[in-house]
Amino acid sequence: MNTPAKYFIVEADAMPEIFRKVAEAKRLLETGEETTVNSATRVVGISRSAFYKYKDSVRPFNDMLHGRIVTFQILLKDEPGILSGVLNVFAGTGVNILTINQNIPANGCAVVTMTAETSTLRRSLEDVLGDAKASPGVLKCEILAG
Repeated sequence: MNTPAKYFIVEADAMPEIFRKVAEAKRLLETGEETTVNSATRVVGISRSAFYKYKDSVRPFNDMLHGRIVTFQILLKDEPGILSGVLNVFAGTGVNILTINQNIPANGCAVVTMTAETSTLRRSLEDVLGDAKASPGVLKCEILAG
């Protein structure tokens, strides 16, 4: 009897180094920085057999969300222009914003839920979240669903 695959999201520092190296080798191949599995595995310092053993099982989090609909929840200060600044961050990444819902502000803060399609994302999702969190007036930014 086959059991369905189980997936985990694990912080990179907590997982075995081989998985990070396989992910890096896959990135090198996808970006064209390396053109063969042999050269990509040599650059990251793993064997080809290790690469082939894990290549279908290791996938960076942003790759899993690429081309999918992702829902963000953002907590903003209730000040004019804050939402506009956050939307500019997202607009510069190539995501296609599908919906925006801003709740009525309470206690000087407003919750914004935004859904975006990520197939045209030009940067990693982690970079986008980091830039959004660094925007003036943003108190919190996280992915609710993807």
